[in-house]
Amino acid sequence: MRRVLRVEEELVNLGRLVKSIAHMYGLITEEGFREAVRFVIEEVLGVAKVSKWVYYDAKGVVYQRPSNVEVDVVIKDGEHILVEVKSRVDKGDLVELYNIGKLYSEVSGVKPKLLILSAFFARGVLDLARELGVELVPIVREY
Repeated sequence: MRRVLRVEEELVNLGRLVKSIAHMYGLITEEGFREAVRFVIEEVLGVAKVSKWVYYDAKGVVYQRPSNVEVDVVIKDGEHILVEVKSRVDKGDLVELYNIGKLYSEVSGVKPKLLILSAFFARGVLDLARELGVELVPIVREY
């Protein structure tokens, strides 16, 4: 019985370790992937310019209180695309990008396309993305 309890304890510890590594990997992947996308779009393909849009949202459009807002913007052939790269996407991420899109449109006078690149999408995200007009692009596809 003691051996079973010890194995169980080791499995719990292993689970914690795997979750913490996955969390760290997700953060590293998100930033690294963002830089890779920028490099491919600008340097390799030369088709568009990627920049970061930073704006002080005094009216609280995005977060319901005054705050700074940041998003990556790709401008190609006059089309403005707001891009978020996330290791995991939930409904809150969709609403946040949708609100950033509203603010961007209000400030710039241009209605942007909304795009999220991610490896994982939480349950219910696909339906809400369709409703809000947010395009979801999987980073990893199964073969």
